[in-house]
Amino acid sequence: MTTQPYRPWTLPPVGGDDAHPATEARRTVMRLLDDAQCATERARIDAGLVVTELVGNALRHGGGLAAFRAEIDPGGALLRLRVDDTSDALPVARRALGPAPERPGGFGWPIVESLAASVEVARLPRGGKRIVVVLALV
Repeated sequence: MTTQPYRPWTLPPVGGDDAHPATEARRTVMRLLDDAQCATERARIDAGLVVTELVGNALRHGGGLAAFRAEIDPGGALLRLRVDDTSDALPVARRALGPAPERPGGFGWPIVESLAASVEVARLPRGGKRIVVVLALV
């Protein structure tokens, strides 16, 4: 395995006939991992699931996707995903929502937390929030 240079990727604007943002983010993260040749198959599966959850949640519950960035650390051991959305509401696990079957969501956040090496959630000064998830690749 060779050490890859710092490899950031930012989601381009999506419109017209382009792919869904979660699909495009997942495809691009997979290409990033392919180029780096540093991820185990399990790490690739986990990364695909986590990126889909993060971008999907930003669209479904976060008021819209404001920014997305993915990068592999210079040593090739970690994938860092950053998702900004326009909602100040913090992610909530289904178990914290209580008995409210009419209220959607809450199932993906525990998955993200369990697969990540670290998770940070911060409100942004201009409004909205940023979620940063780091996943181990090896």
